[in-house]
Amino acid sequence: MNAPRMVMAMAGVLACAAAPAGAQDALKPCQIVGHAIPTSLTGAPGDPARGRAIVLNRQVGLCLLCHSGPFPEERFQGNLAPDLAGVGSRWSEGELRLRIVDARAFNPDTIMPPYCVTDGLARVAPAFRGKPVLTAEQIEDVVAYLMTLR
Repeated sequence: MNAPRMVMAMAGVLACAAAPAGAQDALKPCQIVGHAIPTSLTGAPGDPARGRAIVLNRQVGLCLLCHSGPFPEERFQGNLAPDLAGVGSRWSEGELRLRIVDARAFNPDTIMPPYCVTDGLARVAPAFRGKPVLTAEQIEDVVAYLMTLR
């Protein structure tokens, strides 16, 4: 997918995830700059404590299915993806935000699932079609938490 088309697709996807259903007037596109979304999806900073809870929750964030990290209380952490220890030092807030929203924007072959994309996905269970994995607020919470892992 070419860059302008990807930016347009991302803007529409983020707008859907950032606004309540049926609030078409409130949709706000995001701007991808390089390999980052430099501004908050909600216009407000996330809450690191809520973000940690999402990362560790195997029914919500699902992060530990693939990632490991500095969570000694959590058993059976993943080993398919980068360790989250130090992630706040490796990437900027905007780079982390884009990786969570849709890592395919910079790596079309990634196995990282898109957490804000609802269109163009294959093999999605009917109950989950058209629904993002995480809301914009949840993504901001996760980003805020990951930035504490330095």
